[in-house]
Amino acid sequence: MQQGVFELLLSPLFWILEAWYWLLVQVYHVTGLEMLSPDYRFMYRAILVGLCIGIVAPLIGTFLVHRQLALIGDALAHTAFAGVAVGLFLNAILDLGVSPYLTAVVVAVIAALVIELISEVTDAYNDVSMAIVLSTGFALGSTLISINAGGLSVGIDQYLFGNLSTVSPTNAVILLALFVAIVGTVAVTRNQLLYVTFDETAAAVSGLSVNWYNRILVMLTALVVVGAMQIMGVILVAAMLVVPVAAASQLSRSFTESIYVSIVLAEAAVLLGIGVAYYGRATGGPVIVLVAVGIYVIAVLAGKVRTALTGQTAPSTGRIEVNRAPSTGDKHE
Repeated sequence: MQQGVFELLLSPLFWILEAWYWLLVQVYHVTGLEMLSPDYRFMYRAILVGLCIGIVAPLIGTFLVHRQLALIGDALAHTAFAGVAVGLFLNAILDLGVSPYLTAVVVAVIAALVIELISEVTDAYNDVSMAIVLSTGFALGSTLISINAGGLSVGIDQYLFGNLSTVSPTNAVILLALFVAIVGTVAVTRNQLLYVTFDETAAAVSGLSVNWYNRILVMLTALVVVGAMQIMGVILVAAMLVVPVAAASQLSRSFTESIYVSIVLAEAAVLLGIGVAYYGRATGGPVIVLVAVGIYVIAVLAGKVRTALTGQTAPSTGRIEVNRAPSTGDKHE
């Protein structure tokens, strides 16, 4: 019954997934690429998930990197792993049939709020609160797995390292829902997030609720982490939040340009990584990260060449120019 209601609520996204299948079948008929064969629908879902991650990860990662919160992805990935363990544990004990990725979303969002709460209540630096939550989350997940109720340790590697072949239709639809939520939230709060990112003190003086927008950002990060965990795994998920953004910072002159460039670079890393992983019979997540790092190295070299030719250096992530400051009318909600 619960599963039927869940699928009914997400039925428009299942239609989108079917349309995506149809589109890639047409691409296969034109290109003849083996990895796009209709017999390999798991690859269709993996590519869709990868493309969505290639947008939302650098979109949120750009804010994180410029706020020097790059490591929060690691902290939330380890707590998302605890969420997966909670879902597997509950399914084994109570036979709920709930997707572990849904429990991962819940636990990761709670962990994101706890990170902010610890920073606000104790005045601890962000890296302290992240370290506490990271270690707690991974300890909880490891404990539940070690109990091994109903064989929890079976197949756990797919959550640690990701797996292209295990993206189910339901998990792909969950990622689509997360994608819509993340992009929609950023579209609505972009100016406020930008103001808080570059001048938190001025934002507070102007009347913005800085703590509230900090919470929005960390919750969005949690959603990105859970979505990316499907193909990147817990261990490597933070790379997509950071590496494309770092590469874009070598080539961009404004914050908005940095977002667009990082998305392009992330999509290139995802598509090339999935292709290399498929034909090389390798695990997708690590290959995607290696490709992303390779793109970063190329971006650094390109930045050095540009500096040598023009004398203009790439701005640091803390000084990258902002195209447009939010108007005062955007500051109050």
